[in-house]
Amino acid sequence: MTEQPRSSQMSKQKGKKEKKFTKQEISWMFYDWANSIYATNIMAAIFPIYFSAVCSNGDSMWGYGTSIATFVVAISAPFLGAIGDYKGMKKRLLVFFMCLGTSFTLLMAIADNWRLMLVGYVISYIGFLGGNLFYDSFLTDVTTKEKMDKVSSYGYAMGYFGGSTLPFVISIGIMTILGFDNPLGVKIAVVLTAVWWAVFSIPIIRNVHQVHYQEIPPKHFIGLTLKSVGNTFSAIFKRKSIFIFVLAYFFYIDGVNTVINMATAYGSKIGLDTVGMILALLVTQIVAVPFSILFSVLSKKFGSIRMISFAVSMYIFICIVGYYMGASIESAPKELCAHAAHFVSSAETSHDHFVISASLDHAKAIDFSERLFWIMALLVGTVQGGIQAISRSYYGKIIPKERSNEFFGFFDIFGKFAAIIGPFLYATITTITNSSAKGILSVSVLFIIALGVLLVGRKQLAVIQEVT
Repeated sequence: MTEQPRSSQMSKQKGKKEKKFTKQEISWMFYDWANSIYATNIMAAIFPIYFSAVCSNGDSMWGYGTSIATFVVAISAPFLGAIGDYKGMKKRLLVFFMCLGTSFTLLMAIADNWRLMLVGYVISYIGFLGGNLFYDSFLTDVTTKEKMDKVSSYGYAMGYFGGSTLPFVISIGIMTILGFDNPLGVKIAVVLTAVWWAVFSIPIIRNVHQVHYQEIPPKHFIGLTLKSVGNTFSAIFKRKSIFIFVLAYFFYIDGVNTVINMATAYGSKIGLDTVGMILALLVTQIVAVPFSILFSVLSKKFGSIRMISFAVSMYIFICIVGYYMGASIESAPKELCAHAAHFVSSAETSHDHFVISASLDHAKAIDFSERLFWIMALLVGTVQGGIQAISRSYYGKIIPKERSNEFFGFFDIFGKFAAIIGPFLYATITTITNSSAKGILSVSVLFIIALGVLLVGRKQLAVIQEVT
C-alpha cells in the first residue's frame, strides 16, 4: 500500500521532466523545419505550377518524374538502411542526401529548359526522400518510446510552421513584388528553398548523434549488410501484426504523397487561378500546425490505429471533392462547343447569345471549383501532418532500436514503391480518359484498400498497441 503513492509521485516527476524537450529532440525537429520548404515550394505549390506552364503536358511529366525518383529510393532504401545502422554511418548518409537535394534544387533555379528542370527535380527529390529515411530513423536515438508520438508530431508541426509557412510566405511576397508571371520570382523561391534547407540542417548535424548502432569489422561489411537485409525482410513478413500495418501504410501513404505532389499540377491543368491555389495551400500549412499536435493528443486517447483510420477515411472524401472540382470544369468547355456547333447556321446575335451563355457557365464552373479547392486544402491540413507523424512514431515504437535504420529502410521501401503507383495511376488514367478529374478520383482506390487492410487486421494491430 505504501509503494503506490511513491510510484505515483515518481510518475508525476517523470511526467514533468518529459514535458520539456531535450536539446537533441529540438535539434532533430529542426530538420523538419529545414526541409519542409522543399515539400511546399517544390513538390506542392510554386514549382509544379511553373513547370506546368513551361511544359505542355506538365502534370503527366511531373507524375512520371515523381515515380522515377521514388523508384530509385525504394530499391536502395533497405540497403541504405542496413548500412546506416553501422556506427557513424547514419549521419554521414543524412548529410550526403541533404547535399544532393540542395545542390540539385539550385540546378532547377538555373535551368530554363523543362527537361533540365525535370532532371533537377528527380535528383533533388531523391535527396529529399533519402535524407528523410535517416532523419526518421534518428527518432529512436533522440527520444523515448513514451515521447515518440509527441516528438514526432511536434516535428511535423515545426515543419509546417517554420519549414513551410514562413519561407512560403516570403516566396509569395517575392513573387508578388516581381509579378506571378515573372520566372525570376520562381527562381528566387527555389534558391530560397535550397538555402533554407541547408542552413537549418546545421542543428541536427551538430547536436544529434547515433546512440543505437551495430559494430562491424570493415572486411565483413558487404556480406553482413546483405545478410542483415534478408533477416529484416523475413522478420517483417513473419510477424503478421507488423506486416499488416506496413501493408496498409503501403497504400495510404502513397495516396497522401500523390495528393501532395499532384494537387497544384492538377489545379493548373483544369485552369484554376495560380494565386488562389498558392494562398489555399498556405492555409493548409497553417491549419496543419495545430492538427499535427492534436493528433498526438488524440492518439493517446483513442489509439494510433483509430486516428490513422480516421485520416484515411478523410482522404477518401478529399479525393471525391477533388473529382467534382475537376469534373465541373471539364464538362463546361464541351457545353460551349456544343452550343457553338448547334447554332452556327443561326442568326449572329443568337449565336453570340448562346456562346456568351456557355462562357458564363464555364466561369461559374471555375468559381465553384476554386471554392472546392479551398475546402480540399482545409481538409488536407487537418490530416496530412497527423497521419504521417503518428505512422512514423507508431512504427518507431515496435522496432528494435539498434536496427532502427534498417527497419525504417524497409518501412521506406514499402512507402516509396507505393509512391510510384499513385502518380503513375493518376497520369495513366488521365491519359486514357483524357480527364484529370478521373485521374484524381482513381487515387481514392489506394485509400479504400488501406482502410480495408486496417479494418480486417484490427485485432493483430491491437496486439501491437498493447505491447507498445
